[in-house]
Amino acid sequence: MTKARSTPDFIIIVVTFVLLAIGVVMVYSSSAVVAAQKGDPFFFTKRQLIFATLGIVTMFITMNIDYWVWKKWAKPGLLFCFFLLVVVLIIGKEVNGAKSWLGIGAFGIQPAEFMKLGMAMFLAKWLTENQKDIGSFTKGIVPSLGVVCLAFGLIMLQPDLGTGTVLFGTSVLMIFIAGMRIQHLLGLALLGVAGFVGLILAAPYRMDRITAFVDPWSDPLGDGYQIIQSLYAIGPGGLMGLGIGMSRQKFLYLPEPYNDFIFSILAEELGFIGGATVLLLFLLLLWRGMRVAVTAPDLFGSLLATGIIGMLVIQVIINVGVVTGMFPVTGITLPFLSYGGSSLTLMLTGMGVLLNISRYSRM
Repeated sequence: MTKARSTPDFIIIVVTFVLLAIGVVMVYSSSAVVAAQKGDPFFFTKRQLIFATLGIVTMFITMNIDYWVWKKWAKPGLLFCFFLLVVVLIIGKEVNGAKSWLGIGAFGIQPAEFMKLGMAMFLAKWLTENQKDIGSFTKGIVPSLGVVCLAFGLIMLQPDLGTGTVLFGTSVLMIFIAGMRIQHLLGLALLGVAGFVGLILAAPYRMDRITAFVDPWSDPLGDGYQIIQSLYAIGPGGLMGLGIGMSRQKFLYLPEPYNDFIFSILAEELGFIGGATVLLLFLLLLWRGMRVAVTAPDLFGSLLATGIIGMLVIQVIINVGVVTGMFPVTGITLPFLSYGGSSLTLMLTGMGVLLNISRYSRM
């Protein structure tokens, strides 16, 4: 790489910090009631600020590391991510029915979050080096998706369908952009639907979630409870919202409102205008991320940028779809806004890599 570095994409930086700021405010607003029971209404907010600070530091570090370095470390990094996924199944702690956390003192990490970024880096490297074979199902699609399916399988053993879906969706997007044939994509789509149905039928609780998705009122105090309470939050928000801190659903009606369902509280307090503004900010990130991918100086940078921005957008679509009742309930955070350590830190780290790619883009 001989092209001199320019300044990183300023719009991506600004939008990321705006979303982070909104997230900190909403974490405080949505968690204060629950946190007060712990003796400190700022309990979750303080931790979110720690995660955000750590993420900002890693973002600025990766923003200044030339992105092709990750090509060299992609394979060792992926192997390390696989190691973590195996370890968490052995000694991980269970949270909300999923054995997906490795505890480190008062904090914990989610290996599946590391795998999302690690897989994006590995696929960018593998697809770049094997581009001539991508049109072949046996030489291109099977080897790349074999690695993805192995990671997906380990994540499903936790189980964590939300993170697994983001990982798989991002990977297929990258393979398609690299040159996958349309007929192969359609075949995988049919296979994916069949696999998704199989996963649902294999676990009764997932079938209950589908039933609750179709008719949440069939079990309003059980599987339909979260989506009903989420809609109760979004509906009264109206156009302008009830005002910051004025949510009613955060008073122990909506479980963990500062996490997967933070968008519900945001819509209740800031209304349609607030919710639409957040979605427009994500659309702005999508546009700038696509621009970085298209103008990247090489295929590796283009695919890596595609993986990072695709991972973010797919996660947003699933999260917002769940809280608005368009998708069945699955545990997935809203990037930059939801409370969380691994998810927030790793997403900011990925944005740093994207920003470094933008420094070399042909703009």
